[in-house]
Amino acid sequence: MAEYRRGAHTVFDIHLHVVWITKYRRGALKGEVATRVRDLIRDVCGQHEVKIVKGHVSKDHVHLFVSIPPEVTISRLLQWLKGKTAHHLLAEFPHLKKQFWGRHLWARGYFCCSSGNVTDEMVAEYIANQNVNEGRDEDFQVDG
Repeated sequence: MAEYRRGAHTVFDIHLHVVWITKYRRGALKGEVATRVRDLIRDVCGQHEVKIVKGHVSKDHVHLFVSIPPEVTISRLLQWLKGKTAHHLLAEFPHLKKQFWGRHLWARGYFCCSSGNVTDEMVAEYIANQNVNEGRDEDFQVDG
C-alpha cells in the first residue's frame, strides 16, 4: 500500500515525472553548475512542500520524479523551478551569460507524466463497476 501524504482536509499521493532541457540543448550543466542546479531545485521544492523522490541533472536536461500537494499545479511548479534556477545560475556563473544570451537558460516547455500505483485500466474498471441506474452512458455514468 502506498504511503499517502496528508493535508488539513486532504489525503493524496500525486507523483509526477518532469523533464526540461537547456536552450538549444547546450551541455552547460556540468560541475559546479550542475551541483548548484540540484541545490536550487531542492530549495524551491522545499519551499512548496514538493517531495523529491528521485532527480538527475544531465549536461543538457533535468529529470525529476516528485510528489506534489494538490494546491501546487504542474505549470506553476515548473515556472518556479525554471525561473528561480535560471535567475540564480545566470547571476552566479558569468560564463553562462555568454552561452545563453537574452537571459534564457531553459528552452520553452517541459515534459510531464503522472505516475502512480494504480493503472488507467484499474481506475476505469473501478468506475465502470459502481452501482448504476439503467440509463447507462458507458463513459460517464450517473448514479441516483
